[in-house]
Amino acid sequence: MVRHRKGGKEPHKSSNNETSSSSGSSDTSVEKKPFKILSLWKTLVGFICLVVAIYGGVVGYLETRVNTPFDDVKVVQKSGLEVPDRYWGTYRPGVYLGMKSREPWSPVFGLMWYELAAAAQKGIRHWCDQGDNLPTYGWLRHDGVTFGEQLISDPPHQIVTSFVKTPGGAHGGHWTARINVTATARSPGPFALVWYGALDESLGPAAPHSRLWIEGGDILGHTSNLRNFRLNLVPHKGKILHKSFSEAHAEGLHLLKEKFYGLLRGDKHSKIGNIAVLSEDDDVIVKNKDANFVLIQLIVEAPFVLDVVYTTEELPTPPLKGDEFTKSLEEKKKSFDNEFEKKFKLQEKGYRKEDVDVAKAALSNMLGGIGYFYGAGRVQSQYTKESVPYWRAPLYTAVPSRSFFPRGFLWDEGFHGLLIGRWSPDIELDIAAHWLDLINVEGWIAREQILGVEALARVPKEFVVQNNAAANPPILLITLARLVQLRPELFKPQGRLRGTLDRMFSRLQAWYQWFQTTQKGEEATSYRWRGREDDGLQLNPKTLTSGLDDYPRASHPSDIERHVDLRCWMYAAADAMVTIADVLQRDVSKFETTRDQLGDEDLLNELHWSTRSQTYADYGLHTDGVRLVRQQSKKPNENGKMVRVVTTAPQPMLVTSAFGYISLFPMLLKVLKSDSEKLERILDSLDKPDLLWSPYGLRSLSKSSPLYMKRNTEHDPPYWRGQIWMNINYLALSSLKYYATVPGPYKARAGQLHDRLRENVVRNIISEYRRTGYLWEQYSGEDGKGSGCRPFSGWTGLLVLIMAEQY
Repeated sequence: MVRHRKGGKEPHKSSNNETSSSSGSSDTSVEKKPFKILSLWKTLVGFICLVVAIYGGVVGYLETRVNTPFDDVKVVQKSGLEVPDRYWGTYRPGVYLGMKSREPWSPVFGLMWYELAAAAQKGIRHWCDQGDNLPTYGWLRHDGVTFGEQLISDPPHQIVTSFVKTPGGAHGGHWTARINVTATARSPGPFALVWYGALDESLGPAAPHSRLWIEGGDILGHTSNLRNFRLNLVPHKGKILHKSFSEAHAEGLHLLKEKFYGLLRGDKHSKIGNIAVLSEDDDVIVKNKDANFVLIQLIVEAPFVLDVVYTTEELPTPPLKGDEFTKSLEEKKKSFDNEFEKKFKLQEKGYRKEDVDVAKAALSNMLGGIGYFYGAGRVQSQYTKESVPYWRAPLYTAVPSRSFFPRGFLWDEGFHGLLIGRWSPDIELDIAAHWLDLINVEGWIAREQILGVEALARVPKEFVVQNNAAANPPILLITLARLVQLRPELFKPQGRLRGTLDRMFSRLQAWYQWFQTTQKGEEATSYRWRGREDDGLQLNPKTLTSGLDDYPRASHPSDIERHVDLRCWMYAAADAMVTIADVLQRDVSKFETTRDQLGDEDLLNELHWSTRSQTYADYGLHTDGVRLVRQQSKKPNENGKMVRVVTTAPQPMLVTSAFGYISLFPMLLKVLKSDSEKLERILDSLDKPDLLWSPYGLRSLSKSSPLYMKRNTEHDPPYWRGQIWMNINYLALSSLKYYATVPGPYKARAGQLHDRLRENVVRNIISEYRRTGYLWEQYSGEDGKGSGCRPFSGWTGLLVLIMAEQY
């Protein structure tokens, strides 16, 4: 090859020239060695920098996935004023009475009250609080859209709150809230009612030019969406002894009551003596802060009826008040009663009126417990050192309990939807759409949604951050599929909800696939809940992600665990995806394949059936030889903490000693064929009183289990260790009804068990409601008494469907 030319001539090929050339090359290579070494170092450094850059990019990418929204069109296409019939509502379930709109920066309105003679002892009522020890409170009727009526018992007074909406106009229409106070004792003394309005500024300024102020004894306001509005307090009956008001600045919606306390000043009334009245706020008068919290206090004598009338300027329709409100409310109640009977047919089934009233209250508390939240939760993944904020988003959802859990819970919402969907498919699809819009790019949905300062203020710090490895049972999938089966006309090509379900599909598919990739077990077709941690303090480490919290699993968490309930959930999820994909005319083959594989009883039995105990069970590293022991404290006069002591080494095994709800899941979710011998074994064990059967429903854990009603830690009483839970009893009744209607050798047996269990459950819930004034979170397996939090307006409301035999 020609390397260079001199004077246009070819180089001579003599040996001398070759030698000379060779010698010259040798000298050049010696000179170039340092440069070659330097070049190698540069290459190596460049390569390392490239690797570091790629690693940093990958880590950065992985860090952001946990709070990156799913990349597809949003399911919720219309909200706010675009859905006028659901614009205003009682969307603040955590207060006794609160109104707001479905807008992120909606002004909020609400009620506080106190008894003058007992204010120091009883305090001011505002947030729904178990500590208030009210004999009862809750919605008697609520249709989820246009009206509601609620009873609050606070001796020596009784308060009935109600509202009716007047639709129309471009800015949300009018509404009227009525507060009817009566005395339950003679001469109870003066009573203070406080009505307020507030702006939520926790996420920044509420909106340009948003304002609230008092004028002429009324609350006036302006926002860009509502324009000008007025709240007029109109006494309909009774006497006002004193009236005061204040324009104040509150640091957040979670501090309204505390701000109210700070505004009260002592005064002397000529007839009733010492009273507390509202005063000016130094934050507004002296510090020139904008008023975002306006209050009107009325000191009254019972009986007293007050109409709070909200009006917008642009709607000429007269607002409801006085006798017109009374007439409209009665019409709404009659319409509700007729619609309730049409949908559930409880009178036709022979239930007494007082029993039907309990069922109406159960549905109404579910619908009246629907809230609208906005904010950003805190999330974390294995790639983030600290928690990071999720994106800001709205959530329209029912809540399990107004007093204890006034926020959204993923698996609870699936059960809520079973009832809500029967009442209003439109409301249920709207709720599900909001939940699915919270899915991230990984296909994960946080199991607990803590959005906004009011919700955050009621959650212990350790439960705020949600981890993206944590699942929750995918019952929302099953609920949607059930709605498709019940109302197929709504989802066919011309059905009014077809578009919503179609937009949901990619998200449902991503969520389903997230389970398949993140919750898999080590064995083929096995699954394992993530999130179990052994801290040395728990008798049996919790599995919060399963929804069954402290239900006993393998005593020593490990990767070899196999959870039978999750495997059954995934069977049901695959079956649900088949139903949804089919109605949307999508490919169902991959869902059918998974469903059929998980429905293979031989595979299920190989992983989870114990031939010794003849039961289904989890598998893992387990021993029953555990107990809680108090350590000796190093400090005098101080008790040491309780820790777990292991007396027998754990071994890989099926956890057969924890017979209970988990053992029933192959039946509960209809995995077993109707002629399965394993189904016969479950049915035979179901009504044994020394196991799960009680006169009040099925216990969560067998009385023969070593952890039956045992505390999990010094501070954690038993939760899913024997108490009766209505969501699982509903699944049991649903499956028994199914096996009682399909051909099979155990048809009669399943039918008998269904009827007996249904009678026990219905009788006990209604009895406890009458005795205590509440639906409860759970019920005792020993005497049927309600326990846990109250009111539990969530899945205990499935009472309605159980009474109606609608599964």
